[in-house]
Amino acid sequence: MNIEKQYQEDHSVKLVVEVDPQKMETYKKRAAAKISSRGNIPGFRPGKAPYHVVARTYGEAAITEQAVDLFIDAEYSNILKEADVNPGASGTLENIESMDPPKFIFRVPLAPEVDLGDYLSIRMDYEWKAPDQSAVDAALEDLRQMYASTETVERAIEFGDYVLLDVKSETPELNRTGFATFVRKEDRDTEWPYNGFAKELVGLKAGESKTIEHTFPEDWDLEELRGKTVAIEATIKTVRGVTLPDLNDDFAKMTGTGETLDQLVEAVRKDVETRSQNDYDDKYFVDLIEKLKESVTIKYHEHTLEHEGEHVLNELANRLSQQGMDLETYFKMRNTAREQFIEEEVKPVAKKRLERGLIPDEIVRREKIQLDDEALNAEYNSALNNLVMQGVDLSRIRGGRQGQRQLSEAIAMDAASRVMTLKALEMLKSIATGNYKSPEEREAEAQKAAEVAESAAAEGGQEEKPAE
Repeated sequence: MNIEKQYQEDHSVKLVVEVDPQKMETYKKRAAAKISSRGNIPGFRPGKAPYHVVARTYGEAAITEQAVDLFIDAEYSNILKEADVNPGASGTLENIESMDPPKFIFRVPLAPEVDLGDYLSIRMDYEWKAPDQSAVDAALEDLRQMYASTETVERAIEFGDYVLLDVKSETPELNRTGFATFVRKEDRDTEWPYNGFAKELVGLKAGESKTIEHTFPEDWDLEELRGKTVAIEATIKTVRGVTLPDLNDDFAKMTGTGETLDQLVEAVRKDVETRSQNDYDDKYFVDLIEKLKESVTIKYHEHTLEHEGEHVLNELANRLSQQGMDLETYFKMRNTAREQFIEEEVKPVAKKRLERGLIPDEIVRREKIQLDDEALNAEYNSALNNLVMQGVDLSRIRGGRQGQRQLSEAIAMDAASRVMTLKALEMLKSIATGNYKSPEEREAEAQKAAEVAESAAAEGGQEEKPAE
């Protein structure tokens, strides 16, 4: 085959493939045999009719069409390999320029390409600090509320009450039925749907409603709500007074966190610190990627963006289904059409997600980051535990053992992806904070550590050897 490559501005490549006529004749003979095997040609068993008889019966064009299909099925991967093309999606046969000689035009979307530029020069301080005692006290208070006793009261809502309510809005992400919240005086960043919402309920009684308007900030976690002013209707269903358990050793035992109050406090402190650091890391790495993007060049075909957009749309559909709503109803509520919504809201989100994912992938490749079994096993087991905690019975997965194996493989692949992304982000953090070590330096350190461990093991074996 003679292949000519023509790179296109949309990050695809046009392949002009000229095929040896004798090779094409071979595929035409196979095509005739295949047509003959499916048809009913008088006087011949299926698949045994001569070429000229098949051509006379079905036409040369039918044989050629079938031969092209057979050729593409058998040779397309070889064409890509010979042309040294790394595809980002399935290519298409754009045109059959001629059949004498056979010449085909393929259009192939290329895999995304990332030029990190001078990524080793990026700097961003990492300034996380452990939360103070007030955050630990707040977490302990939350824990007390989890084990509190409640009773229905026939009065207006007061601070300290536990309230059951329905929340409705034109924005489906804010719809909840039977939503429970604790009415606090103090602010909490973790409060749903926003900090201070429950305070707005004070003074309402069961059966009463109130419409609350709130403008979400531009940097809100949920992209669908960023910068939007939303009217939220809250309907109170039940008001329950709360009696909190005393904070003592008995309470520590009740939670199963420890035998003493001191052990409970220490466990809560570690949990608060871990969650605080995770939250800080999430924002730190997003900001770091955005800063890095200023000097990074990313190229990808429109098909790649569309594929990511499908993921965004599917995730939205899953969230809506949990609220008993489908996408078409959602579009009607938003007074928009599917195509407009995809163009204005899905694509921008998909673009951010795609680019934020491509950069860590390139860091993994450039820095020669390897997947280690210990981190993978930890992430895999964590994913399984999360499924069990969500009530998923792994022994009853549809499809029996095959279904369980497929689920296990999917979890393992997802775990591997998360581990590699985390390693890439940690590598970026080391660069940004001035603690970077090259692949060669890391390899030398690992080799030295292995030698030290081997030497220590050898010395230990000699010490344990019994005296003669």
